[in-house]
Amino acid sequence: MTEEFDYFHDRNTGKLFDLLLQVSTELHVTNQRLHAMEALLVRHRVLAGGELDALEPTEDEQRALDNRREALIARLMRIITESGPAERPLRDQWEATLDKRAG
Repeated sequence: MTEEFDYFHDRNTGKLFDLLLQVSTELHVTNQRLHAMEALLVRHRVLAGGELDALEPTEDEQRALDNRREALIARLMRIITESGPAERPLRDQWEATLDKRAG
């Protein structure tokens, strides 16, 4: 990690902070979209207010929710396990992903 981006003078602390920022961003975006979607559905009388909170997913729906959770955890774990300099984190992982898609 270059000194320019080493705010905490500890690579692990920096990674933990990056993880926290990523989780916060994901949560904010998800909450904004969820509230907007629910408002539109209630406004257009597709759902009644509070109906979303009472939803019990089917097995297939639960599986899809579980898969999305696992994908999110994998993205967050990449932050902890990334390699490369701070100015271009995940460079090695990015190039490996491109190689997989090309091959």
